[in-house]
Amino acid sequence: MDYVRHYLTDIRKASGNTISAYRTALNHYIGYLEKQKQYNRKDITFKEFNRRNVKEYMNWMLNDQLLAPKTCNLRLTAVHSLMEYASQESFELTAYYLEVCSVKAVKTPRKPIEYFERTEMTALMSAPDTRKKSERRNQMILIFLYDTATRVSEMLDVTIRDIHMNIEPSYVTICGKGRKYRNLPLMPKTKKHLKCYLHEFHEDTKPDAPLFYATTHGEKHHLSMDTVEKMLKRYAVKCISNGTKMPSNVYCHMIRKTRAMDLYQQGIPLTHIQQLLGHENISTTSGFYAFATLDTLAKSLEKANESQTDKKWKDKKVMQKLYCL
Repeated sequence: MDYVRHYLTDIRKASGNTISAYRTALNHYIGYLEKQKQYNRKDITFKEFNRRNVKEYMNWMLNDQLLAPKTCNLRLTAVHSLMEYASQESFELTAYYLEVCSVKAVKTPRKPIEYFERTEMTALMSAPDTRKKSERRNQMILIFLYDTATRVSEMLDVTIRDIHMNIEPSYVTICGKGRKYRNLPLMPKTKKHLKCYLHEFHEDTKPDAPLFYATTHGEKHHLSMDTVEKMLKRYAVKCISNGTKMPSNVYCHMIRKTRAMDLYQQGIPLTHIQQLLGHENISTTSGFYAFATLDTLAKSLEKANESQTDKKWKDKKVMQKLYCL
């Protein structure tokens, strides 16, 4: 299909994950038309992507299949995107596109952002047993994820040529969503750890080799996202056994959120955090972390209340000094 192979790939510059998700979503809709609406698969055209069918499809997913609202909305977005493309290719399909656009996404309650507290993040960083080579690699993964606030997929795509250590400030080039590149500075402590890691793991490595890898039968290959997720969960269990509390559901994206939240609470401008995270729109960043304003406000009020409980003007010695010339 030209939409998937050319439009999403070459025009929209969508990531591999996005293309895969849209392809799956559209296949689900076609499967629904075939099995639930009794359409013959070979006879399905863009005209079957109409408001009535899509609206009934959303209702079926929500109430019959009991799918999560986010899943339903993702599949609806894929249908919208396909019909937008179709309307651009053929003016006759514009009416169907406008029809489909009138089917709105399901409202989803905004959940509080999940991130690690400082003690939890510190415990995770210390969890790897650095006496083992693979564990030293894992610790570097955790340090890299936190310092750069990259997505796991972005980190796994980093190669040696993307690391720039011989200039100041040192930085890493990240290929993000939509194949958009951004340069992220490496903090001094991270740079120190990274130098040791490169010396041990990449002394004789080609520039296009992955920064983080596993070795099978003497061959280096990319790590999988599942491997990194399992690693983090294993360290979380270890932290709990050592007496450190951990969130009930631990996943790698929380490290990215933790870094962003730490910077936000330190007063770093949202525009800088947006650049770090690679968000195309500032509203994505501000909307995502807006709830932290409440937390910051509460802490500020607490400090104000604490200062009011210790009213220095009631101290006689202080008053004597104030009244002196």
